[in-house]
Amino acid sequence: MTDEPDNEHYFTADPSVPFTRAPVTVSVWGHELDLVTGSGVFARGRLDGGTAVLLRETPAPAGGRLLDLGCGYGVIGLGAAVAAPTAQVTAVDVNERALLLARENAASLGVSQRYTALLPDQVPAEATYDEIWSNPPIRIGKPALHQLLLTWLPRLVPGGRAVLVVGKNLGADSLQRWLGEQGWPTTRIGGAKGFRVLETRRAGD
Repeated sequence: MTDEPDNEHYFTADPSVPFTRAPVTVSVWGHELDLVTGSGVFARGRLDGGTAVLLRETPAPAGGRLLDLGCGYGVIGLGAAVAAPTAQVTAVDVNERALLLARENAASLGVSQRYTALLPDQVPAEATYDEIWSNPPIRIGKPALHQLLLTWLPRLVPGGRAVLVVGKNLGADSLQRWLGEQGWPTTRIGGAKGFRVLETRRAGD
């Protein structure tokens, strides 16, 4: 999924490549966002194809408590915070550089009071979310991906949903089936350019 020229996976916790920043301007749900990306972080200097499809194929969240899972430099969660002034966004990543960039970008966009970027173990155990948004790290492998999703999906409130973008050639259809088998009904709500946009719902209690 990553094509970083330095060959360092974007989900590395502490990338070893020298840290250089690169600006990028992206259109997210009708808003032009001037962001900073960096070496050792997924999609340096660009908006990756999967996230671009996710943003084009879905309307902006209306608000509420949102989780950007595997946030990278922050584009999905920051776009949500800008598009939905009542949204409270938690962004999670294992990459320290990604979190640093996400926080810097939140400050430059003026949404820091509603946007928090954390390592997974820094998220309060009792925190729950109305929606989870993610371009998940498929290349960590199925066991790790399944564990990741089964760790965070239970954080959804009853009636909450997760919106995921996954490449068709990277197993989007099998992931959709697997989620359903695990008790997380999942439907395809969009797709383009070889990507599927999936919506997973938590049944109301």
